Amino acid sequence: MKGVEALALALRRSADCYYAVPGYPVSELAAATGATFTTNEKVALEYALGDSISGRRAAVIVKHVGLNACADPLVHATVQGLRAGVVVVVGDDVRPIASDVTADSRYYGEVAQVPVLEPDGETIAPAVEAAFEASETFSRVAIVRVTPDLLGMDVPETRVPRSDRRGSLADPGLTMAGRAQASDQETRAMFAWSRSSPLNRISGGTVGAGPVEGVSSRAVTVYPPPADPDLLADTREIGRPFLAEHRHIAPPEVAGEPERFTSRGYSRTFCRDCSFHPAFAILRERGMRVVCDAGCAILAMNPPYSIGIASYGLGSSIAVAATGTGVALTGDYALIHSGLNALIDVYARRLPLLCIVLANNRMGMTGGHPVPDILRYITWADPVVCAADDETALRRALIIPREPCTVVIEGTCPEGAYHETLEY
Repeated sequence: MKGVEALALALRRSADCYYAVPGYPVSELAAATGATFTTNEKVALEYALGDSISGRRAAVIVKHVGLNACADPLVHATVQGLRAGVVVVVGDDVRPIASDVTADSRYYGEVAQVPVLEPDGETIAPAVEAAFEASETFSRVAIVRVTPDLLGMDVPETRVPRSDRRGSLADPGLTMAGRAQASDQETRAMFAWSRSSPLNRISGGTVGAGPVEGVSSRAVTVYPPPADPDLLADTREIGRPFLAEHRHIAPPEVAGEPERFTSRGYSRTFCRDCSFHPAFAILRERGMRVVCDAGCAILAMNPPYSIGIASYGLGSSIAVAATGTGVALTGDYALIHSGLNALIDVYARRLPLLCIVLANNRMGMTGGHPVPDILRYITWADPVVCAADDETALRRALIIPREPCTVVIEGTCPEGAYHETLEY
């Protein structure tokens, strides 16, 4: 069979959900898996992260330029964590044949500190399952890089048993700095994983990555480095000499235990006179678990409300919540910044989602810069508009619906106020 068929079979065996944005060289692969096509690649990855929160493995299929659009949630997931595995299969158009630029997606391994695997014809199915297992082991997204040569070559059919593991969301007791420290600890373990992977066959001489011909040594876990630096000095690869360039990369140094709110002595929360306190209190009272956006909404993860379970970057909460908890908490700027594509996609699919927009017409986290009135951009969503101090309207609006519903809560930031701290 062809490589594209083998890869599609492997994905269908190892994953539960599939999302894609078609484009050479992965259009045929996306069709063969029956992937859901989304408005853009960022939304696809966010849907996958929501599935992960809900315990479903998810695959995202994109071409190399599409991976660029995934960068924000890709990096955030490394620190925020996940539950079931998420694997991005990225097709690099290395010549290029049907793209305006070339790129080598393996470099995202270094940027996002995620495992990157590049199978050859013999290791497609084992590499896919290993990628999902690595995603769950290290609680972050994994990348499988493929090229047109691999997708078009004749390969043997191999079957690998699925072995689900359990990732975890970041410990809610950790500060943001503590989450980064904990992530670095997992990254150190990821380096050991790469060097011990049975998929690699490194015995000296020239090392090949991907579907290269005439090389006996093989590297499949191409990031982190799979062997000692001297063994990776001579490589044959499709694209840049990634292995040779990264053979001296070392794991991060981690000193001490990750910082906790209790050891730091305080947590950040909303301004004392924040307009939106009534809404947060209702959400907490009703036991709603929300996906938070970056911006003021992220403070809902902290005491005294502690209703947020994760945040995967600016404009990310909508799609993640649509396949995750069912409740998104975003700000007016986050929605304009990069959440609108997700909201459009959610409404097109009629996914049950309560999208709560905190509309204060300012960037509260970054200096109070003005934000345009959000309502002009979302009239098509027929939003429910509530005043932040109208508790009766809030109680009527803040319920999980059977189809998408956007609730815009209009409030005003107290002049001259800044986020409060809660001491322990």
